[in-house]
Amino acid sequence: MTERTVLKLLTCTSCGKPIPPGAEATKFLCPNCGEILIRRCEKCRKFGRLYKCPKCGFIGP
Repeated sequence: MTERTVLKLLTCTSCGKPIPPGAEATKFLCPNCGEILIRRCEKCRKFGRLYKCPKCGFIGP
């Protein structure tokens, strides 16, 4: 029996879709609480879609 490695993709904080490796995504700490790492995919960045910090509720473009 062989073992399978499961790769968990990171997800966009704005849309919730997986961010594939090598994508033009960004990551930064929440500008309000500074504790949560916000990740945004290329499309959400391009269209200025809002994101919400799951810890403090901060909403940003």
